[in-house]
Amino acid sequence: MNGEPEVHEEFEARLKAYEGRPAAATGVGRDPVNEPMIRHWCEAMGDTDPAYTGPDAVAPPTMLQAWTMAGLSRRPERTAAYDELLGLLDESGHDAVVATDCEQEYLRPLRPGDGITFDSVIESVSGRKTTKLGTGYFVTTRTDIRAGGELAGTHRFRILKYAPAHRPKGPDARKERRPRPVVNRDNAGFWEGVARHELLIQRCTGCGTLRFPWLPGCNSCGCPEWDTVEASGEGTVYSYVVMHHPPFPAFTASDHAAATAGPFAVGLIELAEGVRIISNVVGVPYDKVRVGMPVRLCFRQYDDELVLPVFREVTR
Repeated sequence: MNGEPEVHEEFEARLKAYEGRPAAATGVGRDPVNEPMIRHWCEAMGDTDPAYTGPDAVAPPTMLQAWTMAGLSRRPERTAAYDELLGLLDESGHDAVVATDCEQEYLRPLRPGDGITFDSVIESVSGRKTTKLGTGYFVTTRTDIRAGGELAGTHRFRILKYAPAHRPKGPDARKERRPRPVVNRDNAGFWEGVARHELLIQRCTGCGTLRFPWLPGCNSCGCPEWDTVEASGEGTVYSYVVMHHPPFPAFTASDHAAATAGPFAVGLIELAEGVRIISNVVGVPYDKVRVGMPVRLCFRQYDDELVLPVFREVTR
């Protein structure tokens, strides 16, 4: 045991040696920045900012990564260095992975016709960290996006490679808790409302626009000031997907109408107030959920701490 710190220091020094090495081969955007993609993005996001239309249009800054995506038919080529780093972590028992967060920095607007190039580097490998998931290392890659050779923005993507903490097996596995929502300073008020069985929608005090999910500022006018209104609970299924996944003890048959832990329907619910929220559609078989189905909000208590908003079909 006396030598354990030295072992960790040696291992972490090996990990640190990968910092600054390429993570992926230099890539070229499949398409130049273009108006149709900008239009589709704005329609999907409900963003009506006039800066994104007309002869002097620019692309929404948050589209930065969209211009670098490889699509479903091909994947970006990872470098040998990145594969070696992940392999080293796998061999040491840190073989589970979860994406933790991403950061973007915008340096200049992207305009229709801009040709995109990008390259990725292993920016940092953290020291050993202990999390609720287990002990592991955060690996951050940075992608630099260029337009016409000029740096237009950066995209940092961080994963945790970890050794899973012990999970109970057998009968005790059913006691495992459901994953908790990520609560931060921007959405804490929403979850406080949920705990009181209230579904709160942000309202801009500058222009009155309602918005969901919660954001620090208004997409319509940029005003940072806001208050809230409580949703009536009435809504319709705007779209939905059916989730198929291996059984997970925290998600039990009682969560869904089916006799097993899946499949189950996840709906994009359009509330009567005009905003949309993603939530489970419960109390109805997954294969009976339909676009346009009227639903009503209810709150489900999953354990002593966790309350979540869900939606039930409204029967006529």
